[in-house]
Amino acid sequence: MMPRKITIRRATVRDLELLVPLFDAYRRFYRLQGDPELARRFLQERLERHESVIFLAFDDANAVGFTQLYPSFSSGAMALIFVLNDLFVTPEARRSGTGSALLRAAAEYGRGAGAARLTLSTELTNSTAQALYEREGWKRDTMFCTYALAL
Repeated sequence: MMPRKITIRRATVRDLELLVPLFDAYRRFYRLQGDPELARRFLQERLERHESVIFLAFDDANAVGFTQLYPSFSSGAMALIFVLNDLFVTPEARRSGTGSALLRAAAEYGRGAGAARLTLSTELTNSTAQALYEREGWKRDTMFCTYALAL
């Protein structure tokens, strides 16, 4: 199999038609109900309000993955941080370097924005993603537990 040429670029609201199916597939991967129209509205709001930064991965002209960063702040570091909330690569593009390329683009963007760090979380059972993150230099937190309160 020939190595794929993966390109990454920052998404804009003009990319909604490319993003929506990827975002919807990402949500279904996590066993959530698919809803392309709601996904479109959600992504459009994030992009128009500059509430997230999304990078799209392309294999030639085909959109094959994305990652989405949300800005936040660390009181301890008194600095900007980004939450890498979403990372998805289509099944046919997995193991092509797409996930690594998206992670590197996110890290480069964070550095350029002056962020202190990127953070992410994934399901405990998602060992494939965990292996990717660790290969790319991410460190698993061994000091803090994460909790959530459903509202």
